[in-house]
Amino acid sequence: MSAVAALFVLLIIVFSGCQSSCNRPAPAPPTPSESASPSATPTATATPMPTPVPFTQRNFPALGSAVVGKEFDYTPDAPQEVHLVSAKLGEDSKLIAKANHVSRFATIDSNRSLHIDNEHIAPTDITNGILINLPQRMLFYYKDGKLDSWYPVAIGKPDWETPTGSFSIISKTKNPVWVVPKDIREEMEDEGREVRTRVEPGPGNPLGNYWMGTSIPGIGIHATNAPASIYSYHTHGCVRLDPDTVKELYKRVKKGTTGMIVYEPEMFARADDRRIFLEVDRDIYEVGGATLDDAHHIADSLHIADMVDWTRAAAIVEAHDGIAHDVTVKK
Repeated sequence: MSAVAALFVLLIIVFSGCQSSCNRPAPAPPTPSESASPSATPTATATPMPTPVPFTQRNFPALGSAVVGKEFDYTPDAPQEVHLVSAKLGEDSKLIAKANHVSRFATIDSNRSLHIDNEHIAPTDITNGILINLPQRMLFYYKDGKLDSWYPVAIGKPDWETPTGSFSIISKTKNPVWVVPKDIREEMEDEGREVRTRVEPGPGNPLGNYWMGTSIPGIGIHATNAPASIYSYHTHGCVRLDPDTVKELYKRVKKGTTGMIVYEPEMFARADDRRIFLEVDRDIYEVGGATLDDAHHIADSLHIADMVDWTRAAAIVEAHDGIAHDVTVKK
């Protein structure tokens, strides 16, 4: 083998290893509903691109048209910690604590209400399937050209990023077995934790009870046994959903469902009443695109710059609180 060929093989091996970091389940016997399909076991087979265009041909930035969530008062059914409220509803625990004059680590009794503002702009990159915007820590599911549902998620931590790109769902598994990848075993050893190679289904399994494997090698959408980690940057690349709501998405999504993962820390939306909203999230992976200059550039591209209150917009960029705010200029 020539030196050039040997180097090429080495690069392939290294790249493949870097892409296998997520909490990937072990192959499982097909369920009765999947028995006719040989692809029920997770694979990395290439699949069709999502609608309307492949990731590499995205026409962005786009102007959103939907703002999900609302301002409301939330009363837990049972005592609940603030960070669990954050994970469930998709508002940063610091904002909840500040708005309600409580500690981020406080437990809220069932006789007390919290004021919540979990308004988010729904991106418009696709018309059908799954859309995940990493800085938002939000997953949106579109069906028949309309937004069907949305969920707070956990994504990869800054030193273990979730990749962007097009994908499709190639497997669905209930009660998956977790075969621990080598790089996560090494992390366990470095941190002095018990090094495990395999975790059976049950309360100790970080994949929870639902796994949806994607065509992006090593990346899945799954439940979790750590619900407080939702709406955070905490995973090894995978996308986690709240264990109480993941079943809803699991029912909606079929094998072959397409999707896209994007990185948009700043987004504008125009509501039906022509109000302009701006949402600015943290540039958690330090990719860029979250400055006031970026907001001006996006607004100019969308031909809405003269509709924006730029004093208000500057404050929102500074705060990067991950909430959609009305920035319509007052006339």
